[in-house]
Amino acid sequence: MRYRWLGRTGLQVSEICFGTGSFGGLGSYRHTGTLNQADADHVVSMALEAGVNFFNTAEAYSQGLAEQILGRALGSKRKDVIIISKVAYHWPAPKPGDNTAGLSRKHIVEACEASLKRLGSDYIDVYQVHGLDPRTSHEITMTALDDLVRQGKVRYIGCSNYAAWNLMKALAFSKENGLEKFATLEAMYSLPARWLEFELIPACIDQGVAILAYSPLYAGLLTGKYRCDLPWPHNTRIATQEDAAAKWPFEKEKLFSIVDELTKIAHEYQGSCAQAALNWVLQKPGICSAIIGVRTPAQLEDNLGAVKFRLTSDEMARLDTLSVPEHQYPYDVRLIQPSEYPFS
Repeated sequence: MRYRWLGRTGLQVSEICFGTGSFGGLGSYRHTGTLNQADADHVVSMALEAGVNFFNTAEAYSQGLAEQILGRALGSKRKDVIIISKVAYHWPAPKPGDNTAGLSRKHIVEACEASLKRLGSDYIDVYQVHGLDPRTSHEITMTALDDLVRQGKVRYIGCSNYAAWNLMKALAFSKENGLEKFATLEAMYSLPARWLEFELIPACIDQGVAILAYSPLYAGLLTGKYRCDLPWPHNTRIATQEDAAAKWPFEKEKLFSIVDELTKIAHEYQGSCAQAALNWVLQKPGICSAIIGVRTPAQLEDNLGAVKFRLTSDEMARLDTLSVPEHQYPYDVRLIQPSEYPFS
């Protein structure tokens, strides 16, 4: 296993981060996996043995059950690992008068206490907000998170699913008021989903925020099991999750061209399509770790194999060309060439 610095926290974490969305299988997370405690014990043990020291969970994962399963699976190894957990901004959907969701001080404090209890720990290494809560000011959210750090319940804070302006506004408020700043950004990033490159990756590199890429295999679409000339598998997130098309949009022709190239590259390393896709993510600027989600020990073993080789600059360029995102104003630098500027 290879390790990287987690932004400017001083922590070293494994390039592969073990995601627990497949633990429990309750509610909307039934699509990501239904691993019980015995299953989780096995794959967590495999990950630890392989050198993984970075684990990702959230109160929203299977209604908190994933945190409980992870805590039990780690047991006495908890002190040897870095755990991320997240406070939900919209789960569960609150009823009128119900304050059990969102990024209010009340919910952040109560959610943190509940997560600590489920994890069986007296601290969370990195506590992230799971997304922006438009009904709560940055001031309230950031001061509540800062309090948790000062109390020793949380050691670092981060965010997930933020737009660049949300991130910069929060960082600016923290700096101006001497509060703990976001150290991490957890966001979707993969070959078919490169939107982070427009603003968030440059912003995070500039601000020293570590990027944690979730869904690096794009809900399994980059594993090689989805082919244009073969029947698609059943009982997967793409096949069963109601909002799959909205969450992981793709053009079939472009997707299959990417998968074909990944397959060719993987063959050169006697590896898998998934390993090549994870390699690409890990070699992109600003990315600290790739968060994987597995349903079986075989999937975990395959994903862990991604750190055994590195793609060449030519292979990276070929994949970049096939997956280049649609250019949108003002991000299309090709609209005006440098020589056309009157002050150049």
